[in-house]
Amino acid sequence: MNRNEPDRLPVVVDVRSPSPPYYLAPPYQAADEDAEDTKLPISQYFWILKRHRWRIGGFVAAMMLATLVVSARLTPIYESMATVDIDRQSPAGVVGEDAARGVLNDADQFMATQIKLVESDSVLRPVDQRFELRKQEGQSAALSPRGDAAPVTLKQLKVTRPPNTYLMQIGYRSADPQMAADAANAITQSYLEHSYEIRLRSSAGVESFMERQIEELKAKMERSSHALNGFERELNVINPEEKTNILATRLLQLNTEYTNAQTERLKQEAGYQSVSGGSLEAALAAPQGEALRKLADHRNEAAEHLAEVKSHYGANHPEFRKAQAQLEQVDAALDATRRQVVDRVEIGYHEAQRREAMVGDAVTAAKAEFDRMNARSFEYQAVKREADADKNLYEQLVRKIREAGINAGFQNSSIRIADAARPALKPVFPNHVLNVLLAMLLSALAAVGAAVLSDLLDKTVRDPEQVARTLRTEVIGSLPLIKDGRAGSLAALKHGAGKGHARDQHDVSGFGESVRTLRNSILLGNFDRHYRSLLVTSAAPGDGKTTTAANLAAAHAEQGKRTLLIDGDLRRPSVHHNFNLPGAVGLSNALLGETTWREALIQAEAFPHLFILPAGPPSRRASDLVGRGLTELLEQASTEYDLVILDAPPLLGFAEPLQMATAVDGVVVVARAGHTSRHAVASVLATLNRLRAKVVGLVLNQVHKELSDSYGYYGYYRSYYRAQEPEGSS
Repeated sequence: MNRNEPDRLPVVVDVRSPSPPYYLAPPYQAADEDAEDTKLPISQYFWILKRHRWRIGGFVAAMMLATLVVSARLTPIYESMATVDIDRQSPAGVVGEDAARGVLNDADQFMATQIKLVESDSVLRPVDQRFELRKQEGQSAALSPRGDAAPVTLKQLKVTRPPNTYLMQIGYRSADPQMAADAANAITQSYLEHSYEIRLRSSAGVESFMERQIEELKAKMERSSHALNGFERELNVINPEEKTNILATRLLQLNTEYTNAQTERLKQEAGYQSVSGGSLEAALAAPQGEALRKLADHRNEAAEHLAEVKSHYGANHPEFRKAQAQLEQVDAALDATRRQVVDRVEIGYHEAQRREAMVGDAVTAAKAEFDRMNARSFEYQAVKREADADKNLYEQLVRKIREAGINAGFQNSSIRIADAARPALKPVFPNHVLNVLLAMLLSALAAVGAAVLSDLLDKTVRDPEQVARTLRTEVIGSLPLIKDGRAGSLAALKHGAGKGHARDQHDVSGFGESVRTLRNSILLGNFDRHYRSLLVTSAAPGDGKTTTAANLAAAHAEQGKRTLLIDGDLRRPSVHHNFNLPGAVGLSNALLGETTWREALIQAEAFPHLFILPAGPPSRRASDLVGRGLTELLEQASTEYDLVILDAPPLLGFAEPLQMATAVDGVVVVARAGHTSRHAVASVLATLNRLRAKVVGLVLNQVHKELSDSYGYYGYYRSYYRAQEPEGSS
């Protein structure tokens, strides 16, 4: 495997299960694990602060001291402030609409406008020319060729409005307290004068504009008045509306008479048609039939008399002939009267027709005259409205000119100075207490952020909890860091030969106890499987795999069990150096067939039950024979020794450890806490799972309390033995 190949495959290993699941995670799981690793528990943040507390405290103290020194060397700045009272109840003028104008509910907008007005070039330029404020502030624009053309802005000017008030505070800062007060008062006075000049120019401009318009408006008013008078003369009336009303009333009356005439004509026509047929009954029903009715009654009486005479005297009697002559006279009179009635009805009918026609003609003439007058009335109203509008506009314009002339000379007193600026007694800058507090706060935030960020960016293995969360494997043991590395690697070995508790009295670092804990964790962790051979390897050189293998073998031999330690690192053998043994003959000679492995064994002097097989001289041919020869060697040694421990080269970048891992019962991976990359360890575990090798677990080497809060128990171990020393010495 290439050492430079990127790490992509983290593994999932559970060494507590009877049979390993040999699960290989998908390629994308590495990114998920990194994302999961960033989600630190709350306790981890407290541990980070505790770990870097002295660095954080020193950085904060240094920043506070530096801030205090810098603040003490800064030039003190004084601020003076003038207060301006703005009366929104005061009218804008003394006459006209401005005097009667109500108060607008625009306090925020009005005050914001006034603040911008104070900061304008027109207000600040006269003050700058008087006191040379920009030059004192060190503005380079004031000294450039365009300095006079550029708008004046003052960095030390401060315009504020206290909340819920109509007050405006104009402040200026300067190293000279008197200059600060004079500048603030000058800016305030310039603001008042500029406000008055704006109003004065506005009123004068309005007055000038209205004077230019009044002549044209006057000529227009005269033209409209002449047009109205000509219209009245043409109509021969003063007000066409009144005549229109008279015509409307007359037309209404004529319409009524015309309706009555039509009704009378219809009535006469009906009577005429009734009597014109010659019927006596129709003639009797006519209004003129009163005389006819009397003659009809008289005829009836004459007829009855004739009938009576005829019945008494007969038809030849003179009385009969006399009565008959009377009846004939009455009938002749009745016919004449009937014809007279018909003539009178006909005459009435014709008179009704003529009256109807006359009234109709009168209505038509009145309506035509009304329509003509009504049309002219609209024209008259338009001319009159135009004339009245021109007249009213002219009068209003004249009044506005007079009001503008009066209000232009009135200086509005709604803006006035409530409190003039005075030289300050104490500087406002620098504020030593505030600067130090801010420096403490910001430096503390920066230091804490840097500490947390450095911890997040640290991709090395540190503590068991992190390994379980990111690599999903079990930490079966951890070896503490001691100052003397070489002495530490032999600590358990040198004191292992001692009798009684001499070893425990000297090994206060806890290294030997950690090795024995690792031994028990491996051998007692799985009751269903007994390990006869173990391979100890690492991801990269320098992780402490050889030291771990040597001490683990010594700890196992302490129990009186036969233990074989094989140095399988044929490239850089170092096991014999830990025990101060010669390494001229060893595993490479046995693999090449030059000698047997038993003949190359060396027994450790301090450990009667520990036998060591050095690596021997480096040989490429021997490395190629590791697969077959080492398997046979392990099979033979497993029958003679209780445990065989094989120290292998680093797994990444070398071929031999791959063959060795398939020949042993279990593999122990050693990682240097705070140094070995998690990706490298993940690649080792992935490779072992791909080879179906039994991974016992991970051993963290050179751990200390600065790496994680989980290693605080080492301090308890040392304090416990120190507490036991007086009792042991006695």
